[in-house]
Amino acid sequence: MKISYNWLKEYINTSRSPQEVGEILTSTGLEVEAIEEIQSVPGGLQGIVVGEVIEKGKHPDADRLSVTRVNIGEENPLHIVCGAPNVAAGQKVLVATVGATLHPLNGDPFTIKKGKIRGQVSEGMICAEDELGLGSSHAGIMVLPESATVGSAAADFLGLQSDYCLEIGLTPNRTDAMCHYGVARDLAAALHNMEGIDNETVNLTLPDVSGFRASADCPVKVNIVDSDKCPRYCGLVLRNITVADSPDWLKDRLKAIGLSPINNIVDITNFVMHECGQPLHAFDLNQIRGGQVVVTTLPNETRFTTLDDTERSLSSDDLMICNAEALQGNANEAGMCIAGVFGGIQSGVSNTTTSIFLESAYFNPVSIRKTARFHGLHTDASFRFERGVDPSDTLFAMKRAALLMQEIAGAEIDGGVYDSNPTPFDGCQITISPARVNELIGQSISEQVMEKILTSLDFNILNRDSGKWTIEAPLYRVDVTREADVVEEILRIYGYDNIAMPQKLNASLSFSKGVDRDAMQYKVSDYLAYNGWHEIMSNSLSRSEYATWIEDGEITSARTVRMLNPLSSDLDAMRQSLVFQGLEAIVLNQNHRNADLKLFEFGKTYFRTEAGFDEKGMLALWATGNVHEQNWDKQETPSSIFSVLKAIDGAFAKFNLDAPRDEMMEGDSIFAQKLIRKIRNKEVMIAGQIHPSLLKKFDIKSPVYYAEVKWDSLLEMLSTKHPSFHSLPKFPEMRRDLSLLVDTGITFQQIEGISRKQDKKILQSVGLFDVYEGKNLPAGKKSYAVSFTFRDEEQTLRDKQVDKIMSKIQESLNRELGAELR
Repeated sequence: MKISYNWLKEYINTSRSPQEVGEILTSTGLEVEAIEEIQSVPGGLQGIVVGEVIEKGKHPDADRLSVTRVNIGEENPLHIVCGAPNVAAGQKVLVATVGATLHPLNGDPFTIKKGKIRGQVSEGMICAEDELGLGSSHAGIMVLPESATVGSAAADFLGLQSDYCLEIGLTPNRTDAMCHYGVARDLAAALHNMEGIDNETVNLTLPDVSGFRASADCPVKVNIVDSDKCPRYCGLVLRNITVADSPDWLKDRLKAIGLSPINNIVDITNFVMHECGQPLHAFDLNQIRGGQVVVTTLPNETRFTTLDDTERSLSSDDLMICNAEALQGNANEAGMCIAGVFGGIQSGVSNTTTSIFLESAYFNPVSIRKTARFHGLHTDASFRFERGVDPSDTLFAMKRAALLMQEIAGAEIDGGVYDSNPTPFDGCQITISPARVNELIGQSISEQVMEKILTSLDFNILNRDSGKWTIEAPLYRVDVTREADVVEEILRIYGYDNIAMPQKLNASLSFSKGVDRDAMQYKVSDYLAYNGWHEIMSNSLSRSEYATWIEDGEITSARTVRMLNPLSSDLDAMRQSLVFQGLEAIVLNQNHRNADLKLFEFGKTYFRTEAGFDEKGMLALWATGNVHEQNWDKQETPSSIFSVLKAIDGAFAKFNLDAPRDEMMEGDSIFAQKLIRKIRNKEVMIAGQIHPSLLKKFDIKSPVYYAEVKWDSLLEMLSTKHPSFHSLPKFPEMRRDLSLLVDTGITFQQIEGISRKQDKKILQSVGLFDVYEGKNLPAGKKSYAVSFTFRDEEQTLRDKQVDKIMSKIQESLNRELGAELR
């Protein structure tokens, strides 16, 4: 939200600097994120002064150039070569001195330098208005009146003022601060309650609309068909309008907050919206068929063309501002505006408009929000309507705009004001206890201070009884509905910094048996981070389209949890898997030339079930590119499924888990081939290489290896036993190695499982220390180098014992897997 400092001061008389105002607003909860100086003319005419041409002569070597001497109030006049045909001695002109930077209307900025033009010294430049960015004329230099003071700054002579734009990081609940008057209201409340500030010196004033005059009934008939979606609608006809450019003061106001002026009528509606927070819309009166405005919905899939010349298909829930055709059943000819969101191309104000129907309304926030999301439209009007504007402000805003149109565009009011609901709206009533307020704040604040703060914020204290106050919140504070909200209002104006830090902090310690989920997650995260993996955090919202790419296993369109009011098509469903957003992260990194990636994420997946909804905690890992970044002391090693499995095995090595069992399975829509890991016959992990067809959808060309750990299921299997201590072994171990030639589909887990069955006493471990596929091996084969470690806890091993077991292992591997020695 952008706020102009000069504009803000129209409603509150304060001498505080922009920086001081920013600090005060931030302390009240309106965080000022940036303050930027805004100049009405680019560059602020720095280095441009008023000069007088005291001598003009013909350039000796150029027919179209003149050599002048110009007095700018310094000891020596400047020699300036000028090409303007209208330059003459005795003129007062604007001179750009050496070092000044000009910002011409067309072209890039340039800096004035001392130099020679056709052999003649030139120490500046006599300027035309387009060269200074003041206008479009380049017929000649600007000639000033005789009253101009030589040597004075051009900005002072022209009365240019700089402004400051305060960028406020507005939270969604603060609809009241979506305008300059709303911010001024908070600033005044803060100043009123600061020590040493006299309340009478901080006057908060709204523009005067007492001069508004209207006569009989409105000549346009208004029919509110759907009053639930439009609780209040005001309208007014203005004729004899001259559509033209806005005056400079109005243009400057809009430019200061980043808006581009369009014409005086549109600019006035935008000005009033940013002044008091009420969006307005002006219809060309001649385009309202049948002289009637109908506020209603139209049938589903009715076609309507908006101001951006886009034809849109309407929903039957969209509230529309229509003409008389709506009552005749001609839906495609009826629409004039998507209420509170976007105008239509046919009924908008154009340069030929002479009469308008001015609309000021209060629309149901939920209805506007749904419509804006449905069409993917996010306008200044919808931004305010969907959060809730002040229904009591509609008439004021319309009067304010009408008076400005009378002043600026010569408008004349025809008839009277239409108001569908002139009955005052009731604000939310809340009961609070001053004692409870102090209890929640943690510090004693007097009731007088509380009352002063609430009154300055337009809260009305209706009743005091038995230590309870009944308070009515102002209509523009739609977010204040309970006692805690009122406490927050008191505290933010009283000042968070004024709450003393207690000398003693109390805390309670709790103990619970079982697995500490957070501690387990921290342990795994720390291990992975220490080993070169990077944690990512992605949105739980994802694209529903992803489920249609898979449609097998747990991930299906039927199980998708869809959002009722999605922010966009990319965030329209809860994710069923972490894999897709990890691939999005890989694409982003690879596009930034970061190809070697090891990523992990803890997150939840969400599913629709017959009983309702289900969510599951997951741990996901992705590896692509090389295992290590390129370095002189490390060999480039491509990532593989073993990179992922090694990380997982290392992370869970210290957890008291039962021995896992791995099974190789056929691939699916996600995996080209996958490994299923089970503990106690329950699936706890799926790992494998991402299917090339899925990578192609993300335009990822390098292989990606992925593992998804069912974190919730794994935690259920963790033992609560503490690790026990074992003394060092008394007897030495023996090691044997086998180099095996096996089919490519054979896994190490199969080899390990068969080997362990041959001996359960002295076989301590089975390890894989080399894998080779490729040259000099038969087709469909690969080589595994496997180590076997033996140790007897009671005696020293003999070679015959170990050789006997190795023979049994070798025979079993050959018989069951067809493994051969290389």
